[in-house]
Amino acid sequence: MKKFIILICLLILGKAGLAADIEPSKTVENVPSEIVLTGNLVFDWLDISQVERDAVIDKYKSELFDENTVYKYKKKDFRAEYNDFLKDKDYKRHYMLVKNGVKETDNENLCGFYYKDNLLISYAVQYKNDLRTVYYYDAMGKLRYIDKFSENYPNFPYMSKQYRANGSLVSAIYFISHDMQYMYEEDQKFKGAWYKDKMYDRHAKQVLTRTNW
Repeated sequence: MKKFIILICLLILGKAGLAADIEPSKTVENVPSEIVLTGNLVFDWLDISQVERDAVIDKYKSELFDENTVYKYKKKDFRAEYNDFLKDKDYKRHYMLVKNGVKETDNENLCGFYYKDNLLISYAVQYKNDLRTVYYYDAMGKLRYIDKFSENYPNFPYMSKQYRANGSLVSAIYFISHDMQYMYEEDQKFKGAWYKDKMYDRHAKQVLTRTNW
């Protein structure tokens, strides 16, 4: 569940305007047969056949996991690339800003993750001079995760890959639009299709919701 909470924050930082709270979904009710997205995209995951859904899953999987995909960075390579970010040297300021509800400064976009609504347990920083990378820290400023966006970010469609601080891949997401994303785990297993606040599995069963979408 934690990795989903973290991944939702990258959408906030990536101007998708989603919140970090996620809770299990119970039922799928009153879902329109066809939902039209901006840009003439149509969310038809609930209406197409299983063969068609499987084809979509394979299509985006092949784009996310190509021959250049790094599943595990060598420790020395990862630390060399992100050495300046392994510890947030400004963590006290970032922590207080996030705790006080600040989401943006002149140089950064910020996002916080809370336990039971009031205990800030981690936060994310996206520096405006490098919008393609998001850094996730624990409350003491220790790096936990990194999100790396594709070159065309923030223009849709774009992709992201998330890595642990040890350089191992966590997950990958294909962003179709503000409203719709396809999510995969590090082993290329399909996790689900997000539409707005709901996630559906490969069989079109609703499995998660995210609040304050």
